[in-house]
Amino acid sequence: MANKWWKESVVYQIYPRSFMDSNGDGIGDIPGIIARLDYLKLLGVDVIWLCPVYESPNDDNGYDISNYQSIMKEFGTIGDWERLLAEIHSRGMKLIMDLVVNHSSDEHAWFAESRKSKDNPYRDYYIWRPGKSGREPNDWGSFFSGSAWQYDEGTDEYFLHLFSKKQPDLNWDNPKLRREVYEMMTWWLDKGIDGFRMDVINLISKAPQMPSVGDGKGYHFGGEHFMNGPRVHEYLQEMNREVLSKYDVMTVGETIGVTPEEAALYVGEDRHELNMVFHFELMDVDSGPRGKWDVKPWELRDIKRIIAKWQTGLEGKGWNSLYLNNHDQPRMLSRFGDDTIYHKESAKMLATLLHTLQGTPYIYQGEELGMTNVKFASIDDYRDIETLNMYNEYVAAGQDVDAVMNAIYVKGRDNGRTPMQWDGTAHAGFTTGTPWIAVNPNYAHINAEQAVSDPDSIFHYYRQLIAIRRAHNVTGYASFRLLMEEDERIFAYVRTRGEEQLLVVLNFFGEPALFQLQEDIAFGRHELLICNYEVSGNPDIRTIALRPYEARVYKLQR
Repeated sequence: MANKWWKESVVYQIYPRSFMDSNGDGIGDIPGIIARLDYLKLLGVDVIWLCPVYESPNDDNGYDISNYQSIMKEFGTIGDWERLLAEIHSRGMKLIMDLVVNHSSDEHAWFAESRKSKDNPYRDYYIWRPGKSGREPNDWGSFFSGSAWQYDEGTDEYFLHLFSKKQPDLNWDNPKLRREVYEMMTWWLDKGIDGFRMDVINLISKAPQMPSVGDGKGYHFGGEHFMNGPRVHEYLQEMNREVLSKYDVMTVGETIGVTPEEAALYVGEDRHELNMVFHFELMDVDSGPRGKWDVKPWELRDIKRIIAKWQTGLEGKGWNSLYLNNHDQPRMLSRFGDDTIYHKESAKMLATLLHTLQGTPYIYQGEELGMTNVKFASIDDYRDIETLNMYNEYVAAGQDVDAVMNAIYVKGRDNGRTPMQWDGTAHAGFTTGTPWIAVNPNYAHINAEQAVSDPDSIFHYYRQLIAIRRAHNVTGYASFRLLMEEDERIFAYVRTRGEEQLLVVLNFFGEPALFQLQEDIAFGRHELLICNYEVSGNPDIRTIALRPYEARVYKLQR
């Protein structure tokens, strides 16, 4: 596989609303990001992924865009954005923007025209259907609860919205719509950005017949008719041909419900579509049969099986993206580690996993500090539309309020959206005003100021991992072999490239565990590259007594 700059990069995701507020209105903004760029440079990241900063009524915190070529006033101006791009580039870093083109806001000018009449030139920019027997065109449910269809009195038809009713789906079967999207993408690329993260990009092609999927009662997930739809690869190849191929940029697509085999169709180097995709299989490891909010304990063997499947499934075919949390997921430390007794050790262990696999690692803001989930006392303290809709639906159906709140504590998206914890002053140094969502109360001892000043902090461990990744290409390009596949406590693997090997050994739990190296792994010398505990001397590595959440990475030489 060809060497590419985006394969050798580490990406840092910024959720602007919660990163840094410069003017005291309680909302993070672009000047606030600029003020913190030196912090990101110190961390050592190469690329910044900026969640949407476009004009939006904020029904879904910016993922409902009303103008793709204008900046939301709360975040600043286009001049502020241009200065941000220049400041990022001046520090040797790159910027990728969020591309949200499965849907727009219902306040976008296209939709305002589309709903005026059935013969409006913009009608076909969206997906409209007449009702059936006085009900919706089909029984598809929205990702955000309720029906995926909204009735519009003006034309006596329904429009499709797989997400909020204020996020009508765009009709990608319309070539005029696609041309408008490509022109918008070109406008941003000509401004100098370095790529796109593409929101739910594998949902853009819907099965034209749009059949119902359930038993005639309630709403049901219709993903088989809109995930990886009939023309999605045609559209992405057209996008690549018309736009992306003309620039040296990186692309990563958010792809719900893909397998490694399907992902290879999106990221295969001979396919001319995308560079990487975000898959969700690992993010569903603690979901029960009723979905995300049906929380079940995860098992390490499932985590190992999923990661190994993706590592081997894309080897030689395409490139992986590596993440354990983002703006749509709970904090990885609270979910997969221990955010109490072994806070530091487990955060470092999880980071070791992400930065020693094949693929491009993505750091979500605050992850490098060990930020944790939050438990707000009241549903009134939450802001996320998905969370609020679920709460209202479940409570109305008679479910126990405490059980619903516990699911939110574990899985709610606001866990990852509390303000960045910069220091121990009021509101964690995020704002001088009242933050749009409350700060996690643990900011007094988990914050950037403390982390940067402590040589043994999670932050500096991330810096070491990034430096190791730069120094040893084997961390990125090498093959993957899972060890101790059935072990319930240890995640261990070998990465091999030519004569160079890395051995990665991770204890995923808070009790000691014994690692034993398989006899068929031959090596002459070994060097400890990084560990989250003190290791004295140069002990034999064929048997390692691991401490709680211990992580070790060895370089093996034959």
